[in-house]
Amino acid sequence: MRVIGVIDLRHGRAVRAYAGRRDQYQPIGDAVDLARQYVDRYKLTELYVADLDAIESAEQPAQQIRQIADLGVPLWLDAGVSSVDRARHALDLGATHVVVGLETLPSFDALREICATIGGNRVAFSLDLRDGQPIAVDGIFEESPELLAGRAADASAGSVIVIDLARVGTRAGIDFALLGRIRAATSGLTLVAGGGISGPQDLERLAALGCDGALVATALDALYPSATR
Repeated sequence: MRVIGVIDLRHGRAVRAYAGRRDQYQPIGDAVDLARQYVDRYKLTELYVADLDAIESAEQPAQQIRQIADLGVPLWLDAGVSSVDRARHALDLGATHVVVGLETLPSFDALREICATIGGNRVAFSLDLRDGQPIAVDGIFEESPELLAGRAADASAGSVIVIDLARVGTRAGIDFALLGRIRAATSGLTLVAGGGISGPQDLERLAALGCDGALVATALDALYPSATR
């Protein structure tokens, strides 16, 4: 089970995410320093950065992203990518996995074009949920989470991320039943879960479901207690 350390960025600073209430996220420090701690203290070998400004208002990604990529570990970058140009820019910043989120996706044709242009193995479709319900542009995708994940697979995305924003930072646990259905709909793709990881027991259950990785921030101390002693 791959543990991927999450950094949420707002105005170039790392913020503490909780329950998807982005207007209430509080700064916690320098994003590059936090990334370095993930790598040096927790020995994480992959990082995930969500640039909230780029996601919410299509701003250009923060300059700190390039510095984080320079740490030399694979970087999953969620920065409001909805077009080929923005996907290429994410790669230019050092992303190894370009995250295309349902929250900002205009159509699955756009996802298909991004995959065809930069290679589906570099593209991760983020199935953005709130309390189990898909979050989409103007609600244009009125479909079940597992069907949406299947459509991403058909568009040639190499990875699917399932993240419930209402659970982020709460350590409330994962919806394992939903993940099981999504795993069945995305056979052969890399599957990553995020939002609500509470401890090692969740990682064990995710592995048993066939999940490949987990996005973690709040629960890192529970997963690696020796790193904080």
